[in-house]
Amino acid sequence: MKFFLDSASLDEIKAAKDMGLLDGVTTNPTLMSKEKADWHKVAEAICREVEGPVSLEVVGTTAEQMLAEAKELVKYGPNVVVKIPMLLEGLKAVRSLREQGIDVNVTLVFQPLQALMAAKAGATYVSPFVGRVDAIGGDGMAMVEEILAIFRNYDLRTQVLVASVRNPLHVVRAALMGADVVTVPFAVLKDFVKHPLTDSGLESFLKDWEKVPKA
Repeated sequence: MKFFLDSASLDEIKAAKDMGLLDGVTTNPTLMSKEKADWHKVAEAICREVEGPVSLEVVGTTAEQMLAEAKELVKYGPNVVVKIPMLLEGLKAVRSLREQGIDVNVTLVFQPLQALMAAKAGATYVSPFVGRVDAIGGDGMAMVEEILAIFRNYDLRTQVLVASVRNPLHVVRAALMGADVVTVPFAVLKDFVKHPLTDSGLESFLKDWEKVPKA
């Protein structure tokens, strides 16, 4: 499974890279707004820093607007993946971009049929938002499981990129299901290593080490 970082923070991206846990990055307008900087410069810097795919999102709502924005976004680097919202107009844009050889990540997916439509349009990735589905009383990971089953039934090459991840359990379940990618906030990524027995075990080892005779 690939780990993408859901962030527009260069500090977080560099930290994840130093840990060897950075296969790519996903951004969105909300994450860009948190950086309080010219988003063009932020996007350019991220694409230079990251070796893997970097999803940069359009904000237009018509196919024409999305395609015009995509033309500019891909200039930031050969690793740019254009992020397109799940709309009928978005599907038109996906088809056109894929015909041009441009990778696309279809975002704001909340049910399996949306994912199937995106895959048929030619999406490189589909991003089901598991945390948001959970938040309204649904089962986000059950949605992912259904998407994976459909894609396997028809040998679809679109990668399932599990998004809106809120905790490490989402990641474990995604890995057990065979999802291609998870994209996680940095805070969740740091939680991957946490376990009370790890903490108590380390504390015990260090105390015992103090008892070891030193030359």
